Amino acid sequence: MASLNQPKSSNTTTKATRGRQKIQIKKLENESSRQVTFSKRRNGLFRKASELCILCGCNIGIIVFSPKGKPFCFGHPDIDLILERYLSKNPNHDDGSMMSGDDIAPCLEEFNEESRETLEKLEEEKKRSKEIQKEKEERKMKGLFWWDDPIDNKMGIEELEAYAKALEELRNNVTNRASALMDVFAM
Repeated sequence: MASLNQPKSSNTTTKATRGRQKIQIKKLENESSRQVTFSKRRNGLFRKASELCILCGCNIGIIVFSPKGKPFCFGHPDIDLILERYLSKNPNHDDGSMMSGDDIAPCLEEFNEESRETLEKLEEEKKRSKEIQKEKEERKMKGLFWWDDPIDNKMGIEELEAYAKALEELRNNVTNRASALMDVFAM
């Protein structure tokens, strides 16, 4: 048994992966590799641009076309504003769209309000789901089925058609099952 302090012998295996390596900058021939590399590098480029915007307070617009010609864009604060500013050739153009610290608070408040509303809707749907499940369990305990529900004026034409189709399907299933049982008992 070898001691932990002894150096490894020269016949030990090397690591299985090649790790991070420098690649030669040239067009990749394999189309799927090219697409994967494009996607990863595009995301990295957009992430770095976002960091630059946050750290330095600058405006950035990037438009990238994939190898298949699909456009992807990144803009801070908005790609349309960046393009308008570039096309007007007015580098000092400031239409008040720059976000200062005072402008961020209303955006956060709006986001928080939307989040609150979404959470409230989620809670309502959870309650509704529990009520439906409870109602199903009660009906099951009483031995009632969906076809026992009263048909009243609350059903629209689409619901009545679906109900009729479901009844027809049930009738066909019962007929098929009865025929199968009759064949079994006839033997």
